[in-house]
Amino acid sequence: MAFETILFEVTNGAARLTLNRPDRLNSFTVQMHDEVARALSYVETDPSARVLLITGSGRGFCAGQDLSDRAVTPGGEGVDLGASLDKSYNPLVRRLTVLPKPVICAVNGVAAGAGANIALAADIVLAAKSAKFIQAFANIGLVPDSGGTWILPRLVGQARAMGLALTGQPLTAEQAEAWGLIWRAVDDDRLMDETNALVARLAAGPTKGLAAIKKAIRAAWSNDLDPHLDLERDMQRELGRSSDYREGVSAFGEKRAPKFTGN
Repeated sequence: MAFETILFEVTNGAARLTLNRPDRLNSFTVQMHDEVARALSYVETDPSARVLLITGSGRGFCAGQDLSDRAVTPGGEGVDLGASLDKSYNPLVRRLTVLPKPVICAVNGVAAGAGANIALAADIVLAAKSAKFIQAFANIGLVPDSGGTWILPRLVGQARAMGLALTGQPLTAEQAEAWGLIWRAVDDDRLMDETNALVARLAAGPTKGLAAIKKAIRAAWSNDLDPHLDLERDMQRELGRSSDYREGVSAFGEKRAPKFTGN
């Protein structure tokens, strides 16, 4: 597949998607949305891709929407931003959260607006210590979208979510880790080394089991205890029949590293 706004490859069980408009801080255009969607379709259907890594090129992760890609002028006609969410941003967030494979995000620089919330849609987020998360929507009279108003209070609580959204104040990677917004803040020169080690580990892991963990934890945000216990039971019943479970038990008994196939 040929792309102009992203880099994409699948190697050693890992799909690697890099937002690649560094001169515009990797901000989204209609074309970038289309190319990301095509890459995700490949990840969804290719069994050799057992984990997805998303990162950005240059000095930023993603500055959200490229405002120059929209015809907005003072005194001009209004713009239907809901149509853009329906067509592009919301489907992207939904696909990342339900993808039956782990999604890792390496935030290499500023993540602003929708860029911040797309990063937070990943299952595990690592960020360079120089990176910042900015809910910049209030600065242009908008509400945090791409799941922002849904995920922020769940991760950091209402008071902090309100502060971030209403002020647009940048949040450092280290503070984001301390607040539980991301998994880990990493020294800039160690970000990709640590990310690659994590990606390699998950790419060699029990893919179906990892997908079930992801699904169960996300379902817990809306489930009561009783139906969630039933969900865990049903997942264990299915996973107990998998070859990876048998391999994991055998490897444990034989005191060796397991060789999972993802089945």
